[in-house]
Amino acid sequence: MGLFSSKPEMKKGDMVYAWTNDQDIAKKAECGGAVTTLLKYALENKMVDAVLVIKRGQDIYDAVPTLVTDPKDLKDTAGSLHCGTVLLANVVKKRFNGAKTMKIGMTVKGCDLMALQELAKRKEVNLDNLLLIGVNCGGTVSPIMARYMITEKYGVNPDSVHKEEIDKGQFIIEYEGGHKGISIDELEEEGFGRRTNCRRCLYKVPRQADLACGNWGVIGEKAGKATFVEVCSDKGADLLSKAVKGGALATEAPIPKGIEIRGKVEGAMLKLGEKWRKKDFARLGKDPWTMINKETSRCIKCYSCIENCPVCFPVAESLKKSYMIEPGQVPPNPMFHLRRFAHISDSCVNCGQCEELCAMDIPLALFSHAIRAESDVSFEPKLGKPAYSN
Repeated sequence: MGLFSSKPEMKKGDMVYAWTNDQDIAKKAECGGAVTTLLKYALENKMVDAVLVIKRGQDIYDAVPTLVTDPKDLKDTAGSLHCGTVLLANVVKKRFNGAKTMKIGMTVKGCDLMALQELAKRKEVNLDNLLLIGVNCGGTVSPIMARYMITEKYGVNPDSVHKEEIDKGQFIIEYEGGHKGISIDELEEEGFGRRTNCRRCLYKVPRQADLACGNWGVIGEKAGKATFVEVCSDKGADLLSKAVKGGALATEAPIPKGIEIRGKVEGAMLKLGEKWRKKDFARLGKDPWTMINKETSRCIKCYSCIENCPVCFPVAESLKKSYMIEPGQVPPNPMFHLRRFAHISDSCVNCGQCEELCAMDIPLALFSHAIRAESDVSFEPKLGKPAYSN
């Protein structure tokens, strides 16, 4: 028998409410603890060699990628960190040799999943060795923005905040002395809120993972106490079936109204993404290269945008040796960025790492994403609708 059996009791397309039977995980979990429990079960039963998770560091603004090999340590990773902007796909590639020699279980957002797929196309990641549990994602907030937003908009010392969450369209904080929530729409209309690439994203439920999990659609008595799990592959069905049979998880059929609500929430998030996409792309105007040339004139040629992009890394050396780009020239001539944009024009996953980590605050994600979106429109009639949209 291989890593996963070929005849799972559950099947692709099944949906359930699931919650943990592990009391330690239940104490720290936000919506039933199913994700942490599934990863723990996989690790305990040698389905994976290790689990890659995001763990809270010094505070809620410090998201630390952590490889866990002892199942009992996973309870400390339960819950989510919306102020963490790490792209785990890059961590798998750079720190763990693309999972080529070990089996890794991990949670993935939409951008993580798309990046892993692009890396797999380039033979940088072995998807067969990855067990992917997708989590519904409404977006993340830059740690710097989060601290500024909490100070200026909430009137709260960011160091006193011990928990944050995005729920029912609000960004909610809990701090010493109280809690406060403000509408995401209100925050973002005033220039706060989620990263710009997250606002434009149209991939909210990562159905190309093995399981897609979240709290959208959990209503009734299980609201806040269970995870909505959608089975997306035989590998995911096998894991879920075994975890339930082994007593790690309890499940029940979702309430039909909950399935409907889940679809409406996803639809609302997609409409919001379309709104921001139109608004942001409109900033480029009829002559986008004027804005691009102006903004990139601040470039100090540090190569951070290339080295942190999950699809652009192969072009780094060619740019350093290019006959059309003068060595040591800062800012570089426009060809530096034109070649980079051309290289990722059909494969940008809108992860935002280029912009997030740019030393000069150049809106690189906007440019790359607009070019990718334009490419999708040009080729979609010939290739059909893309498997995912970012």
